[in-house]
Amino acid sequence: MNEMVTIPREEYDRLQAAAEDLADLQSYDRAKAAVAAGEEELVPAEYANRLLNGDSPLRVYRNWRGLTQAALAARAGVNRVTVTEIETRRKQGSVTTLRALAGALGVALDDLAE
Repeated sequence: MNEMVTIPREEYDRLQAAAEDLADLQSYDRAKAAVAAGEEELVPAEYANRLLNGDSPLRVYRNWRGLTQAALAARAGVNRVTVTEIETRRKQGSVTTLRALAGALGVALDDLAE
């Protein structure tokens, strides 16, 4: 069925903006539902700002969780020196190591990637 409708540009732009607003509202609703269900958590502004300002994601999430480097290393099954080297950016850490650290922190692997 190839039906065509012609509408003024102004009406098209209004409909486009309304569709974008609806998509934003639906994204917001999904995010709020995920937080309420415990599937997602909100990052406090202090820590979000540190991430935005370029602080080491591993350090930021470790601080947020209230862990020392030694405690995180023990929980993740990695060497404490490895945690230090990744936090200070002397080393990047292997995918396996970053996955273990992310699991110990309860964050996604992507959250630790720089």
